[in-house]
Amino acid sequence: MKEVKYVIRDETGIHARPAGLLVKALSEFSGEVRVGTPQKMVDGKRIFGIMGLGLKCGDEITLTFSGAGEDEAAQRITVFLSENL
Repeated sequence: MKEVKYVIRDETGIHARPAGLLVKALSEFSGEVRVGTPQKMVDGKRIFGIMGLGLKCGDEITLTFSGAGEDEAAQRITVFLSENL
């Protein structure tokens, strides 16, 4: 299992549009992806789960990857997050 932590920098947080982009990026990986905070983790491939987290600017999220290609997935998502959120 690979884990990535990231602090949301987008001043509007994660609403529908960025949640959709994140789900699209995470859906490229065949393994399991979980996204969330210490209070709640959700399936990273489900937009309503991510939107339900209510993530705001300054919140820290954790993404966990398990399965085939988890190292590459973590690297690619780290770049995605820094460019988009």
